[in-house]
Amino acid sequence: MRDTVTTNATLATQPPTPEEIRKRVFAIVAASSGNLVEWFDFYIYAFCAIYFAPAFFPSANPTAQLLNTAGVFAAGFLMRPIGGWIFGRIADRNGRKNSMVISVMMMCFGSLLIAALPTHASIGNWAPALLLVARLLQGLSVGGEYGTTATYMSEVALKGRRGFFSSFQYVTLIGGQLLAVLVVVILQQLLSEVELKAWGWRIPFVVGAITAVVALLLRRTLHETSTSASRNSSEAGSITGLFRHHKAAFFTVLGYTAGGSLIFYTFTTYMQKYLVNTAGMPIKTASYIMTGCLFVYMCMQPIFGMLSDKIGRRNNMLLFSALGAIATVPILTTLKTVQSPTAAFVLICVALAIVSFYTSISGIVKAEMFPIEVRALGVGLAYAVANAIFGGSAEYVALGLKKAGMEPTFYWYVTGMMVLAFLVSLRLPRQAKYLQHEH
Repeated sequence: MRDTVTTNATLATQPPTPEEIRKRVFAIVAASSGNLVEWFDFYIYAFCAIYFAPAFFPSANPTAQLLNTAGVFAAGFLMRPIGGWIFGRIADRNGRKNSMVISVMMMCFGSLLIAALPTHASIGNWAPALLLVARLLQGLSVGGEYGTTATYMSEVALKGRRGFFSSFQYVTLIGGQLLAVLVVVILQQLLSEVELKAWGWRIPFVVGAITAVVALLLRRTLHETSTSASRNSSEAGSITGLFRHHKAAFFTVLGYTAGGSLIFYTFTTYMQKYLVNTAGMPIKTASYIMTGCLFVYMCMQPIFGMLSDKIGRRNNMLLFSALGAIATVPILTTLKTVQSPTAAFVLICVALAIVSFYTSISGIVKAEMFPIEVRALGVGLAYAVANAIFGGSAEYVALGLKKAGMEPTFYWYVTGMMVLAFLVSLRLPRQAKYLQHEH
């Protein structure tokens, strides 16, 4: 079976025409735009939590408030395996395009719900309960988004440049985070802290819902990459088929994604709170630092993606996990006492450069391990399970250990998961089994 940009099979023996290249680039852009909106909507919660936490979780202890909002953030991650399974099955049986359209619509609804929620002062405990419902819907959506988008972008990318093209999934994923931070920074300039805590935090959720409409229109123009033969296969999107024939691949992906997700969320979404809550920096200063760091991080992705096309995905993964195991404790320990915003910026950028060895190829290194009929399911489910357990809990574990007076334990926890990622990455084949004979 061959993957195609259109519904007609592309001959692997013929080089792509200029028109075919243009179609593939447009497909990457259209898929990426939806990815950006999805992740903006998901991450705006993390970056606005400092402002809306008191509205839903009244408490005199700021750490306790953040712990509660982090718990809801983690709960959204628990829906990811279900989303990975549902949307992976839809993508493998009914097409990648259909799956991506449905997921962005669901994310839009979740954002609108959060934007309109009454506070604890208005409806009591119903407020945090409804916030949880909204996050569960968004978790379901984004759980399906990653696997389908990673699969689609891997399938439309040109042979020999798949690392580079696929890296744009994380360009837009990080772009979603960056846009979330930028929106918060702009609101901080326009509104007072009192206004932000009273009602200003709702604005980004409205913005996210509106931009989702644009992403929906773009995604409706996408060409399908799966074939009718693959969609009609008896094992298309089947859990049974996945585990009967590709169990080793599934657990390999699960293993290195666990460490990758944990360190990614440590140095992105949690880092803003770490700079405020542990290093003692003002909220605005932390936001400025993270804006700069995320921009640099976003720009790194194509560079590290191109590197993987030269040295191989396996070497990228080994460098990522080895350097992560060595550098995590020193970087987090130094950040704890850093006073200079510039020094904090440099340290975080170094950490994100290490993470880039993984995130730049996160989609393609998974997609190359599964055949077309279970690719979206295999990629999405393995990623979602590892992300739910280790990525979604990163803030909650970090804040919980801090509250217990054991914050350095978290540094060693991340290091231990990097060691596990290194051991699992040793199992990666030097030459990928799938996607190698297609343009």
